[in-house]
Amino acid sequence: MRMKKTMEQHSVNGVSMANGTVSFRSVTLNVYSFAIDGIIIDAGASALKKGFLPFWKQQPIDALYCTHLHEDHTGCATWFEQHLHVPIYLHESSLAAAKKTGDYPLYRKLFWGKRKPFHPAAIPATFQTRHSNWVSIFTPGHATDHVAFLNKSTGQLFTGDLYVQTKTKLIMDGESVPQIIASLHKLLQYDFEDVFCSHAGYLKQGRKKLLLKRDYLEALSNQVHDLYKSGLPIKEIQKRLFPRTYPITRFSKGEWDSAHLIKSALEYTVGNQ
Repeated sequence: MRMKKTMEQHSVNGVSMANGTVSFRSVTLNVYSFAIDGIIIDAGASALKKGFLPFWKQQPIDALYCTHLHEDHTGCATWFEQHLHVPIYLHESSLAAAKKTGDYPLYRKLFWGKRKPFHPAAIPATFQTRHSNWVSIFTPGHATDHVAFLNKSTGQLFTGDLYVQTKTKLIMDGESVPQIIASLHKLLQYDFEDVFCSHAGYLKQGRKKLLLKRDYLEALSNQVHDLYKSGLPIKEIQKRLFPRTYPITRFSKGEWDSAHLIKSALEYTVGNQ
């Protein structure tokens, strides 16, 4: 199975970033790693280690902060631990799992590589870097251990996988639409403008885009509820709202599917916000 891999680097408003991409046939996946004020946010995938290393070696690194345990965000954490000997931070609920080899489906191992064990500490509620004050914001939904990082000194927000795109068409099995909506509500209570997403990169008008995503998910949930109440089963709702079948759905054997989005939207309590 031959993968095509690429790596790009650039900087925006004092944030350096590297974007690694893995492609196979009709499926392309990407992930960012960010460097700012002596810290790295997210450690990329082990399959992209060769591409990320030149980027990281250019940076002054005091610590690694991971938004969540998924292998495309922690795949190279062992390199930071073994070669740089810097502290690594992860949500407390995933500390034990991080100390074991990553357990996830074969297609993700083929794309992202194997995530080796590492030994993180719990992310503090607030922390300081060389010139900035930060707050860690628990934002579950995409993952149960998901955390966003806000640089209060610069107004820059790092949202991990909470955003990805405004009009979500499919999600992973296990993601929670109600939790994503609640996490977006929580983030929008803070002061920020710049947003950095681990898959979309730098978001111009970041606050507006998070607001649009929240509104989209709320409207979608309302629509799904209405269709379900009218008697349509989930498969018919899926055909009506998301008629396209995406390559990742077949490739992941259904781990990614618009049906998951519809089922999770039905768990949202309409009018609860």
